[in-house]
Amino acid sequence: MSRKRKKTNTNKQAKKAAVLEGSGKSKMPLIVGMIVAAALIGGGVFLLGGKSRSGSVASKAVPTRSAAGVQATSREVSFPVSIFEDGRARYFKYDASNGLQVRYFIMKSSDGIIRAAFDSCDVCWTAKKGYRQEGDVMVCNNCGQRFPSVKINEIKGGCNPAPLNRKVVDGKVIIKVSDIIEGGSRYFNLS
Repeated sequence: MSRKRKKTNTNKQAKKAAVLEGSGKSKMPLIVGMIVAAALIGGGVFLLGGKSRSGSVASKAVPTRSAAGVQATSREVSFPVSIFEDGRARYFKYDASNGLQVRYFIMKSSDGIIRAAFDSCDVCWTAKKGYRQEGDVMVCNNCGQRFPSVKINEIKGGCNPAPLNRKVVDGKVIIKVSDIIEGGSRYFNLS
């Protein structure tokens, strides 16, 4: 080999060695930067996940008596069907005499059926975060799973909203107090 070629090959090898040696050092700040960016983005998504479109914290359960036309006896709670006509989920709570407070929601799904479910599920119930409505879906405030309104009361288990028995009679949605307490004690009795 000529002397010029040897020098060129030596220069190429030196450059290659310099690049390879330096690549390990220069990747570390990049990797750290990517991890920090991912954490910031993830934290922002988590913080915004509990917010509704208006920017306020998602609706929580409200006392049953606050809705117009709601009637409660020791055996059942009834709601006028008319308050669910707009398709928005309405949140309620039932305060049992033993201190148990059960949260649930009622909504008219996109297929026109009145549906009810506990504001909890088999998976995320210990987080006590419930669900929020986004359009025609209910979204778990803990894990972000999304459930179409037409599947409420149809599918149970997992992170699906836990079904709550209800019936519609003479323009009223009727829920038995025993169904609220017996079904809800599993999700809301944390003692």
